[in-house]
Amino acid sequence: MKYHIPNWIIILGGLGQIFTALIYPYIRHKVFDWYTDVKKLKPLNQEIAKTYGRYIQGLNFSFGLIAILLTAELQNGSKLAIAITTLIAAYWIGKVATQIAYYPMYEIPKKMIFKIGGYFMNLLFTIFALVYTWLLISNCFQYFNL
Repeated sequence: MKYHIPNWIIILGGLGQIFTALIYPYIRHKVFDWYTDVKKLKPLNQEIAKTYGRYIQGLNFSFGLIAILLTAELQNGSKLAIAITTLIAAYWIGKVATQIAYYPMYEIPKKMIFKIGGYFMNLLFTIFALVYTWLLISNCFQYFNL
């Protein structure tokens, strides 16, 4: 492949995404005390909030598995590779934009571990956005023979 991205970068990104899926419940419970807030909602809204939380966790895990198991397919320049990398890049770019635009307005616990964790997670999200954008651009170059 002319625009080959090293497999280890994609696999590392996949492992990072699986990590975010696995750490997500801890962050909700210990950092944000999320379930205390969710309990204040009406029962249907509680279930909707929990469902969306599971969607996020499931997407992060699934994107990680795709990156690890389908590394070559993610960068083969096909229409499907373009579609999948567009989806995942948009997801992570949206996450980074949300982090920048909205999250600084809210209080998180002042413990050093949470502060370091916040920087680490933001760095991971940014890396994911960059890797998938890189994959998307590479796929487009291949598809359009640029």
